[in-house]
Amino acid sequence: MALPLPFTPFLDWIDHHATLLTWLAGLSILTFVGSLVLIPWLILRIPEDYFTSAHRKTSRLHRQHPVEYFLIRLGKNLLGVTLVLAGLAMLVLPGQGILAILAGITLTDFPGKFRLERWLIERPAIYQAVNWIRRRAHRPPLRRPAPE
Repeated sequence: MALPLPFTPFLDWIDHHATLLTWLAGLSILTFVGSLVLIPWLILRIPEDYFTSAHRKTSRLHRQHPVEYFLIRLGKNLLGVTLVLAGLAMLVLPGQGILAILAGITLTDFPGKFRLERWLIERPAIYQAVNWIRRRAHRPPLRRPAPE
C-alpha cells in the first residue's frame, strides 16, 4: 500500500478548481497589461507643477453640470479604488504596484489626500520612477514639493 504524497490534497484542489484558476490567471494577466498602459497614461496627465503649491488647486470639474460632476467624480473614485486594490495585489503579483497605488490615490477623493500624495512623491524611488516615465514621453519632470 502506497503512502499518499504530501501534495495530493493540494493537487486535488487544483484539479477541482481549474476553471477558477484559469479565470484568476486571466484576470492577473489583464491587470498586468492594463497597468502597463493605464498607469503611464495617468502619470503623464499630472501637471508638472501639481505638487509645488501648499494647497490643492480647484478642479476644472466644478464647472460641469451638478449631475455630470457627480457621475464623473463617482467614476473617477471607482477607478481610483480599483487601481489602489490592484496595486496592493501587484505588490506580490507581476505589475507596477507602487505606481498603481500612487495613480489610484491621485484619482480618489478623501480628506488628507493631497498631503499623502506629496508624501509619496517625496520618496526618491517613486519620484525617480514617475519622472522616468515622463522623460520617456518627452514631458517635463514633476517639480518637487516645497518643504513644509
